[in-house]
Amino acid sequence: MKKVRIAGREVLPIGLGTMNMGDKADTFNQEVQAIRTGIDQGVQLIDTAEMYGSGNAEKLVGSAIKPYAREDLFLISKVLPSNASKKDLPVSLDNSLKRLETDYIDLYLLHWKEEVPLKETVEALEEARNQGKIKAWGVSNLDVDDLEHVIHLPGGDNCKANQVRYNVANRGIEFDLVPMMAQHNMPVIAYSPIDRGDSFRANLTKQQVLKDLAEKHEADVFQILLAWSIRNGRTIAIPQSSNPDHVVNNIKAAEMELTEQDLKQIDTVYPEPASKQRLALW
Repeated sequence: MKKVRIAGREVLPIGLGTMNMGDKADTFNQEVQAIRTGIDQGVQLIDTAEMYGSGNAEKLVGSAIKPYAREDLFLISKVLPSNASKKDLPVSLDNSLKRLETDYIDLYLLHWKEEVPLKETVEALEEARNQGKIKAWGVSNLDVDDLEHVIHLPGGDNCKANQVRYNVANRGIEFDLVPMMAQHNMPVIAYSPIDRGDSFRANLTKQQVLKDLAEKHEADVFQILLAWSIRNGRTIAIPQSSNPDHVVNNIKAAEMELTEQDLKQIDTVYPEPASKQRLALW
């Protein structure tokens, strides 16, 4: 399978998202199995956050990864903007490490920007990196202006990734953010790469073009959406699923190659942006 370089590591372009996981006792074991299935299928990157279930998703990940060699995995977690100060970030980070039952996080992200100055957050992230508690750091939900600001801060050139909402129905970042990130060798981590399926905003599985492409490739629509999202070789998609079978199907998308004609067909329904668009969120 093709891989993407992020923070000095080579990982599969399909990772595991954990939003809305870890909260329910009756589904906990199945969710653990879903994560372990992904790892067994070759996934290294697991994305979580202190916000998800108020830490329960991190606890879930900590339980799921116990049988595996830590160095084979690439863990991402995120600090809430309200905790992103020099005083509070170390506390949040230590709590995340405890819940994940690990000594370090591979990539620690600012979840989004609020009142704490980015300069202060970068200083706190750099301190955590120097202490070895995180291997690298990045950001999430930052558009061009804020990301440029981060990069030009002292230590800001150590920003290794930006996690943003990206799927066929939300292509705005292609206009300016993706090219800017490419200039800085910074991969896109795409959340909601299947637009949360048919349960949120768009009934993508009912789109005829996508259905036709799925039939052509002997796949399902979700695999087409994932293959599309990672097509440039610089994007890692992090779909969330609590179903082990769905996890396997998602990972298979990394082996798919959409043709230029396939992409043009998708463009007819979901055109690339012709102008600057507001950053899509949540």
